[in-house]
Amino acid sequence: MTRSVLLLSLLLWIVCSLCSAAAFVRSGSSVGDTEIAISLLEKKLMAPEVAMVPLTLIQGAGSKGAVCLDGTLPGYHLDRGSGSGANNWLIQLEGGGWCNNHRTCVYRKTSRRGSSNFMEKALPFTGILSNKPLENPDFFNWNRVKLRYCDGASFAGDSQDESSQIFYRGQRIWQAAMEEFLSLGMKQANQALLSGCSAGGLASILHCDEFRELLPSSTKVKCLSDAGMFLDAVDVSGGHSLRNMFQGVVTVQNLQKGLSSTCTNHLDPTSCFFPQNLVSDIKTPMFLLNTAYDSWQIQESLAPPTADPGGIWKACKSDHSQCNSSQIQFFQDFRNQMMYAVNSFSKSDQNGLFINSCFAHCQTERQDTWFAQDSPQLNGKRVAETVGDWYFDRAKNIKAIDCAYPCDKTCHNLIFDVNQTGVDRSVDPKAAEISSSSSSRFCFPLHRASLVSLVLTTIILGFLAQ
Repeated sequence: MTRSVLLLSLLLWIVCSLCSAAAFVRSGSSVGDTEIAISLLEKKLMAPEVAMVPLTLIQGAGSKGAVCLDGTLPGYHLDRGSGSGANNWLIQLEGGGWCNNHRTCVYRKTSRRGSSNFMEKALPFTGILSNKPLENPDFFNWNRVKLRYCDGASFAGDSQDESSQIFYRGQRIWQAAMEEFLSLGMKQANQALLSGCSAGGLASILHCDEFRELLPSSTKVKCLSDAGMFLDAVDVSGGHSLRNMFQGVVTVQNLQKGLSSTCTNHLDPTSCFFPQNLVSDIKTPMFLLNTAYDSWQIQESLAPPTADPGGIWKACKSDHSQCNSSQIQFFQDFRNQMMYAVNSFSKSDQNGLFINSCFAHCQTERQDTWFAQDSPQLNGKRVAETVGDWYFDRAKNIKAIDCAYPCDKTCHNLIFDVNQTGVDRSVDPKAAEISSSSSSRFCFPLHRASLVSLVLTTIILGFLAQ
């Protein structure tokens, strides 16, 4: 066997081992699997040359009890602004689901969602966090911060489980982080934007007015929630899967005391963790960016395995092109609920909307959906352009609401390729272009890759020993 063939084999081994370890998660699964898989998609779609921003731990947080689920220090990534953006601040709150009982919170303690010990030491800044004007025209030279998420309740809890040493300290993490950013120059900010995706999008709703109060009245402050409009919807079995989950989050983390009193004065605490019952009462200008057919909500709220034990919805929820007419109508009813939920919110001129009829989740942190040549559009404008017009008051009464599926041809829909080994993500339209460059398409399932790796390793070691 020639040396070139062996080197090619070694390369194949490395690629398959890495891809299999990263790109496949167990099917049927859990909220964590959906979050992980979407996160993997985002990484696959990154530009090849992306600025990596190091992790900074908040050293003073421990003395304030502002710690992750496992008691470790919380952290953030900061890329400093320059020029005209040197005194402007964008805070992006990381998402990543929730833990809703003792078991799931204990599990999170051993992951980056519950411990800074497992957080990446550096993160790529793309989309709304990019430092390139061609990728992020309005915020590229601002101070851009990504606050890591390690409390499991959208930065809202303030309690602990003494017996298991689990710290539910999201509210304290929020406060410690804001104190840190203020000390680093945010208190002199001319302009500020609080943003977040998914569970971070919910957090930006929960903390929007609080953020406004931290800054001088002379500072222009607005908030953006990306994929944070989680609805109290009925699932395919007639139950309320997401309400049950949120009830667990509110109960296990004892969130009642920290939720909006305006809401809890007339609704139960679980209802007051749902954005639809909060957004109309927010005083600070807010922008809601959401897909009408949110992929995460389809997977985990509308048709989770617990509501569909027979797997009738498995193909449809993985790829909307596989849905029958009654299933599509179920999704249309969900869209109608979304429209109703934002109706009162939309009546305020200071608020903004971008609700496109796509099957996706989180559009600010992905470059392909934030600002690229073929990004999703409404009224001829991409997400970044619409958000920028709203923030800088370049246009009035920005309420971009799409017609119902299937009219939008600019979507980057998520396709869940379910097989025996796991879940992969690709993008549609132009799915052929993107998935053809998607490494997971060429990776073996994990157990097969391990066998291939063993065989190739044996061959290589034998060659080297000669």
